[in-house]
Formats: sequence, C-alpha cells, structure tokens
Amino acid sequence: MSTNVPRIVECVPNISNGTHPEVYKSVAAVVEKFPGVKLLDIDPGAATNRTVITFAGAPEVIVDAAFELIKTAKALIDMRTHKGEHPRMGAVDVCPFVPVSGVTLEECALLARKLAKRVGEELSVWAYLYEAAASKAEWRNLANIRKGEYESLQSRQGNPEWRPDFGPADAFDPKFGAIAIGARKFLVAYNINVNSANKKWANDIAMNIRESGRSKRVSYPDGDIVRNPDGTPVNIPGRFSNCKATAWVIPEYNRAQVTMNLTDTDVTPLHEVFDVVNEQARERGVRVTGSEIVGLVPLNVMLNAGKHYLQKQGLSTAVSEREIIDSAIMSLGLSDVSPFDPQKKIVEYHFRAGSGKLVHNSIEKFCDILASDAPAPGGGSIAALCGSLAAALATMVSNLTHGKAPYRQHWSRMEEIGVIGQSLKSWFMVAIDSDTDAFNLVMAASKLPQANDEQKSIRKRAIEEANQAATLVPLDVMEKTLEVLPLLEEAAHHGNPNCISDAGVGAYCLLAAAEGAALNVVTNLKNVTEQKFIVHSQQRVERVLTTVRKKVKEITELVDQKLRK
Repeated sequence: MSTNVPRIVECVPNISNGTHPEVYKSVAAVVEKFPGVKLLDIDPGAATNRTVITFAGAPEVIVDAAFELIKTAKALIDMRTHKGEHPRMGAVDVCPFVPVSGVTLEECALLARKLAKRVGEELSVWAYLYEAAASKAEWRNLANIRKGEYESLQSRQGNPEWRPDFGPADAFDPKFGAIAIGARKFLVAYNINVNSANKKWANDIAMNIRESGRSKRVSYPDGDIVRNPDGTPVNIPGRFSNCKATAWVIPEYNRAQVTMNLTDTDVTPLHEVFDVVNEQARERGVRVTGSEIVGLVPLNVMLNAGKHYLQKQGLSTAVSEREIIDSAIMSLGLSDVSPFDPQKKIVEYHFRAGSGKLVHNSIEKFCDILASDAPAPGGGSIAALCGSLAAALATMVSNLTHGKAPYRQHWSRMEEIGVIGQSLKSWFMVAIDSDTDAFNLVMAASKLPQANDEQKSIRKRAIEEANQAATLVPLDVMEKTLEVLPLLEEAAHHGNPNCISDAGVGAYCLLAAAEGAALNVVTNLKNVTEQKFIVHSQQRVERVLTTVRKKVKEITELVDQKLRK
C-alpha cells in the first residue's frame, strides 16, 4: 500500500443530442455496466441539441466505459440531420479525460491516446487529439480542430493538413462525423452572488478578474476606450489567469452573479478569487452574499479553501476533513442560494458512499463483525485500527496545545504535528480494510480450479502472489508506525501537560499496532514459498520492532515521570 489516495479520472463526453431523452439516457447508461465507474451527471440542452455526460472511475476501466459510450452513440445518433446552436463535429463531439485524484494530467493524456486509437481502429471514426493530448501545437485549442464544424469534414478528406490522429484518413463516417478526444485539468464552474439585481457592478468585477481583462478607458468606468495606433483597443489584463468570467442576473435568486469557469485551480484557487471579488464588491458599495459551485468539485479544492479560512481566523488546520470542508462551505457561503451537500458535490465522495467498507460502520457494528465467526476482519485490521488511534491521539494533544497562550512557542510545530497526524490517521483507517481485502484475495486464489496441470500451476502462482500481497499489508502498517513515533514523542515533551496521559495511551496503541502487525506478517509468511521474500520481510519486521519498542519505552517513561510530578 504505497498510497491511500484513490485513483479517480473524470470523463466528460458531450454528445450531439439533447432533445431525445431515450437517446441521451441510453448513451449515458452504458458506462454503469463497468464495475468501479459511476455515472455522475446527465445535463441535456434542447437549444444546443447537446448533452454533457459526466462519469468517473479508476483509470484501469475508464477507457473501456468511454469506448462503449462512443460506440452506443455511433449506433443511435445521425449527424446528417443534426441541428444545434453549439459548435459540433460528431455524434460524440468531445471526450476529455480529467485528473481528479491520484492521477496526473500526463496519465490522462495517455488514456486519451489509448481511447482515440481504439475509436479509430475499431469504429472507423476520425479521432483528433486535443489539449494536453494534442499531437501538434495548433490542436491544443479545441476551436482549431472544430473549425468549420461537421459541415467541413467532407472537404478534409485527402488533405494532409486535416489528417486525423486516428481513423481512416481517406473517408470519414458521415453518420458519426468526427470526435475530439483529449485531456485537461478539472474545470470548476463557479458563481459569486452579490446583494443586487443590477448586473452593472457584477459585470465590472468580472472584467477585472478574468484573464482576458478589459479595454482601457480614458476615465473609469464609462469613458471612451483608449485605442492603439492601428485602432484596436488597449487591453488591461485581468487579475487571474485560467479564469473566464462574465456576469448575469438570475431572476429566481433576484440577484446578480459573477459567473466564471476556473480552468486550473492549482494556479488560480477558488478561495483567492472569492476574496478578491469580495474586496471589489465592497469598493463598489455592494456586498457578496455567498457563492455556488455548479456541478461537481474535486476534494482538494474544498480542502485548500477550508484551510485558507481556518488560517485567516488564526485557527489550527490540524482538524478533521469534515471540519475543513465545513469551514469552506461557511466561509464561501456555498449554501447561500441552495444547500451545498458535500456527499453530492465532491467528486471523490461519490466513491465513498455505500462502499461497504469496515471503517464506515459504527463502533458497535464493527465490534459485532469482529466478534463473529467470520475469518475477517481479524488481527491485521485491528493492528491498523490501533495505528489510527495512536495518530489520532497525537493529533488530539496537538490541537489541545495549539491556541493555548502558555504554549505559544510550540503552536507552529503542534499544528504541523496535527496535520501530519490527521493524514496518518486516515492512512491507517484505509489499511483496516486493506488487510481484510488482502485476506479475501487469498481465499479467492485458493478456490481457483485445479482440474489439470495448467490450472494447478496458475492456482499455485495466484496463491503465492496473494499471500505475498497479504504479507505486505501488515508490513506497511508496521513501517508506518515509525512515522507516528516522532509525533507522540513531541506531544509528550511539548504538548499541553493536561493531556500528557493521552500521549502515553497513544504510545501504547502504537506499540500494539506494530506488535500486532508483526504477528500477522509471521502468520502470512508461513504460506509464502519464495525464500528471498521471506528473508527480506523478516528483516523489515525486526528493524521496525527494535525501533518501536525502544521509542515507546522512552515515551511512556517520560509520561510516567510527568504524571508523578
């Protein structure tokens, strides 16, 4: 277990049908046939005759789901009769892959190329690569590929300048048209509300913050436009890059909004835009009442915002994920016009709900499962649980020290400890299920058929691999305890003395985690045959136990000394 971050890719195909529900719903539904893929949204538009479909899943399955969607659209949509306001050139016009969690933009570009190759070869459809996946610089811009739209495709045949990246170069499919497949960063659609139904000031703010900026005027804001010698307006760049903004009035809200697309929140964080719009609104005599995120948002955008506002308030960021998200919701006013439900709005949370994980049970139910005759969860999961409790106790001491005047000199370090502790707490919680999952894989391997020599060989290798994987889980748990040790040590030395006993309990929990995980390593190694793996694993166990036993003894002795004073 090298990481606890789930690998999630979003895919947002736009299909050229927004007027026939039986068509766009059928096209969207096919992605749900793939385990691990979730259909997140279907957004049809009648005027554009276009539907935006959003689904997400692991990179290992997302290409298969996207291919099936394109294949279904090819069967159901005929571009020869298509009319719509939005630029388009194919039954599936665009199909971008978007990194959400644990996946890079470069990996998404590889997924785009893999899908485009399949579409070209298996469906005989013209496929162009765009944005991060583009094969040439001018095709990074989707508008350049779409130039002339569907109606121009006939004239592209035989023209090397328009040769598609994949698909038969000499003939396009007139029923389907062409598709642009690419990779881009997550686009956050974001609106900020002001306490006025007059669009003027909202539009003025939008021009100040957007990347394209505004025309310079002799006198602000309504004077004549200043022009260059060639007659073109002199442009003043906007405050933020990767920000497209304008303004409108929403009658049902009875207020104006600065509406924007943030195309790279790593460069232009959502909370920074909110703060600047807030300042500019006050300068114009209006007030920001809140904001809304249209569609879905990645977890890291919310966490960054929540931490930003906690820091502005002089509070520790070493709190739970839920508290950080609540800070973002309240500070950004995300429930101003409609309730913001994190479970529905945050992409990653769609993959947590209803997952059947042990960690989602109540303590009572977890203990009932543990006490049953089921072989898993067992000691390995409990070792991971003890590690999580140890990290949580270190974090608790840090939070009870931060912000308390007598310990001001330790505030900064205590916040660092708390942030690290929260991360380690989450890591161990995932490991609770990882241990059980590994055991289940061993059981599955043992049930493989063995009717002939080939099947016996396959089964033997599968069992060996499963047992090695099951050994690595508690080994990782053991080695992760080493990262908790310095947190507990500092908590015992510099933490609030009123909770010194909590640091001691954390140390004993950590010892239980290391010792318990070691027992599981030894048990699993009995079923492993590869001698090199066995020896290396035993060496790792001994190294960790030597360190943990020594440091826990030092920490608990320090706690005992302080408690006796």
